[in-house]
Formats: sequence, C-alpha cells, structure tokens
Amino acid sequence: MLTIDGISRRFGAKTAVSDVSLEIAGGSFVGIIGRSGAGKSTLLRMINRLQEPSSGRILFEGRDVTALSGAGLRDWRQSCAMIFQQFNLIGRLDVLTNVLMGRLNHVGQARALLKMWTDEDKAVALSALEQFDIAQLAAQRAESLSGGQQQRVAIARALVQEPRLILADEPIASLDPRNTKVVMDALQRINRHFGITVICNLHSLDLAKAYCDRLVGMAQGRVVFDGAPEALTDAAARELYGIEAGDVIDSHTPLPAPAAAYAEALLASA
Repeated sequence: MLTIDGISRRFGAKTAVSDVSLEIAGGSFVGIIGRSGAGKSTLLRMINRLQEPSSGRILFEGRDVTALSGAGLRDWRQSCAMIFQQFNLIGRLDVLTNVLMGRLNHVGQARALLKMWTDEDKAVALSALEQFDIAQLAAQRAESLSGGQQQRVAIARALVQEPRLILADEPIASLDPRNTKVVMDALQRINRHFGITVICNLHSLDLAKAYCDRLVGMAQGRVVFDGAPEALTDAAARELYGIEAGDVIDSHTPLPAPAAAYAEALLASA
C-alpha cells in the first residue's frame, strides 16, 4: 500500500501540489489525469523523491519514504522505478548496457562503471528486452532507435530494477498512435503479469479509460476526481479539463484490433 498523506509542494509563491492525500493498493494501475500544469509530474517526482515535498508524508507499507536518506533512499528508488517522457537513455551506449543500468543498486556503482556485469545480470536484461520484442536490438546504440523502441528500452531498464512500483511520467507524449499502443500494452503487461503497481500520468482520456483501473484527476495542484474510469463522464471531464476537454477526449484513440495487430507486426519486423 502506498499512502500519500497531505503532500504539498511549493515553488516560492506558486503551489504546484496542494494537500494531496491518496491510498494506492498494490498491483493497481492508476492513471493521473489533468491539464498541463495541474501538478501531475510534480506528484510523481515527489513519490520518487526527485523533488522534496514542502509538507506532508509518503509512506510505503508503513515506512516513511519522506524520511529516507543515503542507502535507504537508493533502495527506495530501486523499488520505485521511474519512466520519463524523454526516455533518459545514454544514446552512445548500446541497448543492453542501458538496460543493465537498471541493475546499479544490485551490483554497485563501481562494478557498473567498469562494466563488470555478471552473466546473471546480462540474462536478466536480455529477458526484459525479450518481454518487449526488442532483444534483437541489444547491440545497437540507443540513439539509433525509434522513439517507441527507446521507450520500450526504458521500460525494460525499469523492470530489471525489480521494482514494487513503476511511475510513468507521460510515457507516450512524444509517440505516434502505433507506438503509443505498444508502450501502453507493455506497461499493462508488467502490471498484470508481474503484479507491479503502475502509476501513469496521461493526457489522453481515451487511453486512461482503456488501460487504467482507477483515475485520479488533478486541477491546480489538487485532486478533484478519484474513481473508476466509467465514473468519469464527459461532463466530469469537461469540468476537469475546461477548454482542453475536446482535445483530450478524442486524442490518441486506441487502434482497432486488426490495425493494432498489423502495426505490432510492422514494429516487430522493423
């Protein structure tokens, strides 16, 4: 159980997140939705401790995450993997090495810098790549891959951390509809197959309703909706998004089944 207890984050006079309290059950797939600037990314970064809360607490299974430092904080970030909009790969390194970077907390920084990866570490990394049908790209430089392929590499890197929780911050914002479906399917597979909790910031309501079992709507740093996808009506969405509602309700509509299968076949053969 992840408990967010009255979390706020202020930047000078501006409040990005205001008194947010949530309880997120293990194994759930939660979508954080809302307009740009609503506080979604700041909330995820505070959970991972990339940004410090101005007030409030974050607890995971009763442990106060906001009080962690040093090795305890490194352990938390290992068990709470982060996936970013811009992939955060090292372009000049090959795909396998980028994925192996997710093993840092398991092998130690010194061994990682010297590339002293064990056969077991390499097997874990290759297995993660195989999960997303990109093992054949292991020797390629990350910068040579398409956006969708790079994001799948980033997801594989998160998976080899052996996390309890994955935070995905707008993971499909820069992708086309074909790669959007591939990436969202990958996150859904991790959630269902491994039971890993996924919290995902999304701009598209169609995607949020299709993939998430719970939606949390934010506006001006506050939670204004929390419930099942079917409870978020178009009227509620318009209240949440205002003038942007028409764009987000219709954006990134999932591909029909035949087209999706054809798109995945094309991607696999690329």
